[in-house]
Amino acid sequence: MPETTPSQTVGPYLSIGLPWPDGPEVVPADEPAAIRIHGRVLDGAGDPVPDAMIETWQADADGRFDHPDDPRGAVASGFRGFGRCPTDPDGNYEIRTIKPGLVPGPAGSTQAPHIDVSVLARGLLHRVVTRIYFEDDDTSQDPVLASVPESRRSTLIATKTDEGYRFDVRLQGAGETVFFDV
Repeated sequence: MPETTPSQTVGPYLSIGLPWPDGPEVVPADEPAAIRIHGRVLDGAGDPVPDAMIETWQADADGRFDHPDDPRGAVASGFRGFGRCPTDPDGNYEIRTIKPGLVPGPAGSTQAPHIDVSVLARGLLHRVVTRIYFEDDDTSQDPVLASVPESRRSTLIATKTDEGYRFDVRLQGAGETVFFDV
C-alpha cells in the first residue's frame, strides 16, 4: 500500500520574501485625491489573521491601468496601481490610493469603480481574489457584481468612514467574503 505524504500549508513566515518597497502607498504622498482603505482580515471564527498579505490592483481615476496592455494611454504621474500591505497582529491593513474610475467590461459593458484584491495567508495554498466596490458609487450596472447572489454582494462593498473606506475580509464562515475563481 503506498504511503501518502502529509499536506502542508503556507506560513507562518509568509512575509519573508514578500516585502514591497512602496508598500501600501499606491499614489504619491502629496496626492490630494488620496483615500485610505482599511480593514481587518478575519478567519472563520472571526479571529484576526496576523500574518496575511493584502495586494491591490486597480485603475486610476480615469479608468486606465498602469500596464502596457491598456491601449487607452498613460496613467497619472506617480500612480502605480499596485499596493501591498501585511496585516498587523490584530489583522489590520491599510492601503493609501485613489478611487478608481469606470473601466471597460465584457461585451461593451462598463464596470463600476472597483479595486481587485488578492489575499495570501497561512492555511491558503493559493491566493484568494475578491473585489472592493464603494458604497457611494452606483454599482447597479456592473456585470461582475451582478453575477454575485444579491444576498452576498454586501461582502464586496466598502463602507465610508471618517478615515476613508472600511473593507473587512472574512476568509470563511458566516459572512465570508465572496472570492472569485480566476
